[in-house]
Amino acid sequence: MAGFELVPAIDLLDGRCVRLARGDYAAATVYDDDPAAVARRFADAGARRIHVVDLAAAKSGRRAHAEAIRAVARAAGAVPVQLGGGIRDLAAVEQAFELGVDRVVIGTAALRDPGFVRAAAGRFPGRVAVGIDAREGRVAVEGWLETSDARVVDLAKSFEDAGVAALIHTDIARDGMLTGPNLAASVELAQAVAIPVYASGGVGSLADVRLAAALAGRGLAGVIVGRALYAGALDLREALEVVACS
Repeated sequence: MAGFELVPAIDLLDGRCVRLARGDYAAATVYDDDPAAVARRFADAGARRIHVVDLAAAKSGRRAHAEAIRAVARAAGAVPVQLGGGIRDLAAVEQAFELGVDRVVIGTAALRDPGFVRAAAGRFPGRVAVGIDAREGRVAVEGWLETSDARVVDLAKSFEDAGVAALIHTDIARDGMLTGPNLAASVELAQAVAIPVYASGGVGSLADVRLAAALAGRGLAGVIVGRALYAGALDLREALEVVACS
């Protein structure tokens, strides 16, 4: 898994594959009724990792798509799946792994209960990431419905010695808008911590992928892509080839 990664995303809501615009649940666009089939297509295209978010669980804290997640993990085959949304205690972490997930992404609980992150990372080395969703440099939680006073960089630095495998940095204002990711903020974060940082939110073209891959030398570990793949603005195979040649 060495090298810059382009990671396709599957967001689950009401059992279907959707994308939100700027984290707005009322602005969800349904792209596919079969998330497992989407995972299979991503794996067949050459994806090295698949990012899955249970949007309902992110909002409620309760797992809402267990069977869909299990089906996605099976369809992905040898391609590892990472899951975010509703991972707020060790029971949720264990359940995710039982569903076939390779890595969990802890979001809200990273701010509310940092001790839990440390416990999970210690118990499952290399399998716990932290999702830091940002709104104007501040951390948003509860499925992006609340914005805290905590600064993104401060939260990230607090986990430097926790054994966290990666940070997923999402700029909410860019997410689902296809206007380009906030690479400057992601690189700033990557240079502030030793933890690998993945940029998320806003990728809308092959040019965005090239720009992100070119920043691998400045600490960016990868980029997560969602709506652009579903809307036809980006071909996954072509994007993966660009990354491989960067």
